[in-house]
Amino acid sequence: MTKAAARYLAGTALLAFAGSAQAQDAAPAIADTREIVVTGEGLPVPPATPAYDTQVLDREALIATGSGRIEDALSAVAGFQQFRRSDSRSANPSAQGATLRALGGNASSRAQVLLDGVPMADPFFGYIPFSAIAPERLASARVTRGGGSGPFGAGALAGTIELTSAGAGTGAGSLGPAGGKLLVNDRAETEASMFAAPRLGEGFVAVSGRWDRGKGFWTTPADQRVPASARAAYDARSAQIRAVAPVSSDAELQARVLAFRDERTLRFDGADSSMEGGDGSLRLVGRGLWQFDVLGYVQARNFSNVVISSTSFRPVLDQRNTPSTGLGGKIEVRPPTGTANVLRLGLDYRKATGELYEDAISGITGRITERRNAGGTNTDLGLFAENDLTLGALTLTGGLRADRTTVRDGFYRARTAAGTTTVDTVYPDRADWSASVRGGAVLQVADGLRLRAAGYTGLRLPTLNELYRPFVVFPVTTEANAALRNERLVGYEAGVDYAPVAGVDLSLTAFDNRVRSAIANVTIAPNLRRRQNIDAIHARGVEAAAAFEVGPVNFAGSLAYTDAVARGSGAAAALDGKRPAQTPRWFAGGTVSYRFAESGLASLTLRHVGAQFEDDLETDVLPAATTLDAFVEIPLAERFAIVLRGENLTDETIFTRNQGGSIDYGTPRTVWAGIKLGL
Repeated sequence: MTKAAARYLAGTALLAFAGSAQAQDAAPAIADTREIVVTGEGLPVPPATPAYDTQVLDREALIATGSGRIEDALSAVAGFQQFRRSDSRSANPSAQGATLRALGGNASSRAQVLLDGVPMADPFFGYIPFSAIAPERLASARVTRGGGSGPFGAGALAGTIELTSAGAGTGAGSLGPAGGKLLVNDRAETEASMFAAPRLGEGFVAVSGRWDRGKGFWTTPADQRVPASARAAYDARSAQIRAVAPVSSDAELQARVLAFRDERTLRFDGADSSMEGGDGSLRLVGRGLWQFDVLGYVQARNFSNVVISSTSFRPVLDQRNTPSTGLGGKIEVRPPTGTANVLRLGLDYRKATGELYEDAISGITGRITERRNAGGTNTDLGLFAENDLTLGALTLTGGLRADRTTVRDGFYRARTAAGTTTVDTVYPDRADWSASVRGGAVLQVADGLRLRAAGYTGLRLPTLNELYRPFVVFPVTTEANAALRNERLVGYEAGVDYAPVAGVDLSLTAFDNRVRSAIANVTIAPNLRRRQNIDAIHARGVEAAAAFEVGPVNFAGSLAYTDAVARGSGAAAALDGKRPAQTPRWFAGGTVSYRFAESGLASLTLRHVGAQFEDDLETDVLPAATTLDAFVEIPLAERFAIVLRGENLTDETIFTRNQGGSIDYGTPRTVWAGIKLGL
């Protein structure tokens, strides 16, 4: 980041803060007879949020998809990406990292995913447990592409995905009193869910559950199957209890408990993986004269994975246990600084602790050859301040953040099957302070026309997985690296939003983001890679979105073109100038929907993902893929409906892996039918 750019960002931030002293107005008196309204939400969205490239998906957009998966719904935002093209039925859980703006390169999440303000990333791996996040539990998703420095901003390198749970009641973003659905597809796989959200006094309790299971499809092409080949079977269950109650006329307490387990099989019989977890959070939100948001959470997670040799078709690695714990919270206060000003002050804290227990197994004898144990603890304490100042048609925003990160208690041990220690490495503890800044402006030029610009910096701490856990996607082994440094982002963007008439919304954004010391899986020898900090990943591009509504017909679409290149030197010189692994240039998609009767809905979704490379050296190509999905809900009675869904209706061949010609496929044509009941 240049000194001039730093001065610009800091100056914008200081201008917004300084203006708060001149924008104070007398606060109106608050009567003691105010009606108590419990929402189950956080504090209001700050007024300068539009300064950043933000797209909101409502409840209908989250639910009305061909697959019924949250990651499918988020794909409506061009630029959203997991490491691989598989969804959470046929991907290894550890590959479910979420990123935006083609800032990928490995499987860890570079986008921060929050559910009711709580970070959802696994404490050890950094993946997102998408199968545990049921779309029908949600009211909305706010996706901000680009770095940020607000609460929990240390993980928001590529952007932030804020998921908000649905409340009780009958409104557009509400669950309703009770309901459920049951669907079956043409492979006899099932999806079942239910919920009940009764009012209790002036609050409510929402209880929900979901169970997805099936034998799966063949990920292996027919000409590469062997007797040991297996379908991508899956069995995922989750249950959530959420309670919201008022503690005063302008404050409410929110509690949530989520439990889940997900089991999958990939490619070969016995190549089984599982993830499970139990999350709990408490949140106190105050909407009075002094607004506040106090949050605390705990996560208990685990992961297991068996690697099967593609030559002997026997287990060669049993990652039998990876327990991890996440602990954290935040305190945010918004003091009364006037109707034209919003000041946010606070701190947040995250602690991730985890260990890996795995056994290396001989593919010939089936005996254990080595037992391994590795792990450590990462922490991040963040202090943040942000201010939004409205001056007529102009809104300024500025934010400052300081992060104290630590990498502690790292170790790697290996023993023979007889118990003899062969490796016992203890890594030195590390700590660092990092400062981040962001600033932006929104100008309402005329009715329906808005200009915006922003600049920001950010950071991401390497995960315990990247630091300490090697892994194998046979025959390629990827080594861990305990010396990895924090990733740092510097980004700029500018855009225009245009709504010429009611029912028409257009937006265009140009951006330039650079991740310095980016962590990538670097090829160092045939079938051997190592996680390393490369010089940078530089992504420049444009993002566009359009929405039209004409009577019962609605269209929503988005497009992203990103020119992303990796910069490397030394051991990573071979990847310099190449596109990061698993990173396409083009994302595009659009959904056209039609409302009929009182609550009927029919929609078609067309999506295109450009070609991408399997690895950092652009050796193997994953061809472009274009898919067509459908959703139909036909009301038959006041509370009863038929639901029809279709995934990949044109049966496009979707390459999800290509390592030297060894290929995996994504979801083939799949048709669902079922019933939906609402009370």
